[in-house]
Amino acid sequence: MTVTIHPGQAAGTLPAIPSKSAAHRLLICAALADQPTTLACPQSSQDIDATAACLTALGADIQREAAGFHVTPVARAAAPKECLLPCGESGSTLRFLLPVAGALGVRASFLLQGRLGQRPMEPLVGQLQAQGCRIEQTPERLTISGQLQPGQFTLPGDVSSQFISGLLLALPLLGAESRLSVTGTVESAGYIDMTLRALAAFGLTPAQEGWHFTLPPQGFHSPGAAPVEGDWSNAAPWLCMGVLAGAGVALTGLDPDSLQGDRGVCQVLDAMGGGIRWAGGTVQASPAPLHPVEIDARNIPDLVPVLAATAALIPGETRILHAARLRLKESDRLATTAQTLNALGGQVRETEDGLVIQGKPSLPGGQVDAQGDHRIAMAAAVASAGCTGSVTVTGAQAVEKSYPGFWRDLEALGRQVQLGDSPA
Repeated sequence: MTVTIHPGQAAGTLPAIPSKSAAHRLLICAALADQPTTLACPQSSQDIDATAACLTALGADIQREAAGFHVTPVARAAAPKECLLPCGESGSTLRFLLPVAGALGVRASFLLQGRLGQRPMEPLVGQLQAQGCRIEQTPERLTISGQLQPGQFTLPGDVSSQFISGLLLALPLLGAESRLSVTGTVESAGYIDMTLRALAAFGLTPAQEGWHFTLPPQGFHSPGAAPVEGDWSNAAPWLCMGVLAGAGVALTGLDPDSLQGDRGVCQVLDAMGGGIRWAGGTVQASPAPLHPVEIDARNIPDLVPVLAATAALIPGETRILHAARLRLKESDRLATTAQTLNALGGQVRETEDGLVIQGKPSLPGGQVDAQGDHRIAMAAAVASAGCTGSVTVTGAQAVEKSYPGFWRDLEALGRQVQLGDSPA
């Protein structure tokens, strides 16, 4: 699909979509619980649906309803001995459910799409193998078998917080106490805290001392119903557009005290001089004179494409640091962010672990390829807020991974959006 965004300004109010990060965690907890759970999640996405499909393959019954999901948990005694788990391109789904499948003692083959098979799985795989599991991997499939055994698990904190979350979700299922130690610098710590909050909602409270966790065997106890909070990652493009031009953009349904790391978009935009304020549960982003800043992306890697697009429209030099992990996402996001913004007339240079952006008052526009990456498609939309000409995005369907209604919502903010088929 191609999308052409014509010049114009975004203005208006949108409800935040449900958080993909929260939905993954709550779906898994609900599927492992003692009673059914209803999750309030009125919108879904390819990644959320992948987690639901994989949990269904593991033996849960997950029904999609207008208001969210109704989850009947896995009956442990009747769980399948062997199953295929279609996790698409969802790294969270794979990294969370791989140790869960090991804890359930299921031979599970995860079907991998896109670049997922190239994304790092060590040291999680090594820890699972050391504790009784066998793992085989090809570019299209990762298979785990054997019974995960309780014991001591150790992971570095600077590779992926998803490895840590996966073990936190799995280890309570084992028959004896386990310990998980996280060493070194812990990046994306807020997402580990999100996992702990989801566990607490289902009655599990691992003992914690620093980054050392003790996890006795515990059951997941359903609260009956649970809400999925609003998504800061997918609110970020709208807030970036709001500070660039127009009458401002407002988002409802976001928690100002959320544990999501990408809540940091407000802090970065505020540091740039953008008008960010809260009023009655709504966050408002308004245009203001902006200036370049240095951005530490260690805890906000998913924000880099849209923040880079914003910086491309702020005269002066912006530097983005500590973002090397982005080279192993749905695309090499440092490369594709630079390519996208340069194709629109920007001046962006890659470094080993980040980007250097020489901002301009406006860009001419042009055509870009989303390269299969939802964040790159959204970055192009943000950049279009400061383009004097149209911006055409090929492969625009990439947004369906996290935000299927993105282009519709862009139109709702007053932008003229033309949809068409991708060229053959």
